[in-house]
Amino acid sequence: MAEDNRQSQVQIKRRTPDRLVRFAAFFIVIFFVITEQVVNDGPLLSLDQSIAKWRRPTLPDWGDWVIYNLDHLGLRGLTASLLLSLAIYLGWKFKSWRPFNLSVISLIALNAVVGLAKLEFGRTKPRLNVDLLYVGGMSYPSGHASNAVLTWGLIAYLYIQYAHPRLEIVRAAVISVVVISTVVFWVSIFRNTHWVSDLLGGVAIGTALLMLIIAVDRS
Repeated sequence: MAEDNRQSQVQIKRRTPDRLVRFAAFFIVIFFVITEQVVNDGPLLSLDQSIAKWRRPTLPDWGDWVIYNLDHLGLRGLTASLLLSLAIYLGWKFKSWRPFNLSVISLIALNAVVGLAKLEFGRTKPRLNVDLLYVGGMSYPSGHASNAVLTWGLIAYLYIQYAHPRLEIVRAAVISVVVISTVVFWVSIFRNTHWVSDLLGGVAIGTALLMLIIAVDRS
């Protein structure tokens, strides 16, 4: 059992900071490609328009309640509270400031990068039935999507690194982050609160930031 745990820990640590930075650079390029499509009315915007015009089914009250609360999985207030609570607990248990410092860095990076991008592009939301840039909107990139990937991803990373560094836990954590991010993505589409390109851009920048934060920790 001890040997299995050591092998799992070795496998977890194989991703070096350099490799993580390359992953981050890849997703940054994807973000810029999506941004180019948004700014220059690329083919991706046709997909935006077609999905925004989908007929959404009318749900019963309990269905609306479920969808509304699932959307909260990408809400910054909820996820930041969970992340900081976990970081404080792990810091206290292992006598280290590192979990808290990583959490604060990630939240600052998320708010700075995504917040400034929203202000820069000023894109309107699909519920207005018009797609305009530079008019004071806050749609691109999606804060819910980027937050779901980055914050839930960092929660999983901290839990793995400090609590259960075993390969089966890594797999379960990765699947959980993918599932949560996918739920937030599709709930936003169902509620018509974001264009598809908003969500894709949010996932790309959230993933890039997550890779960079983990690279900082590994280095």
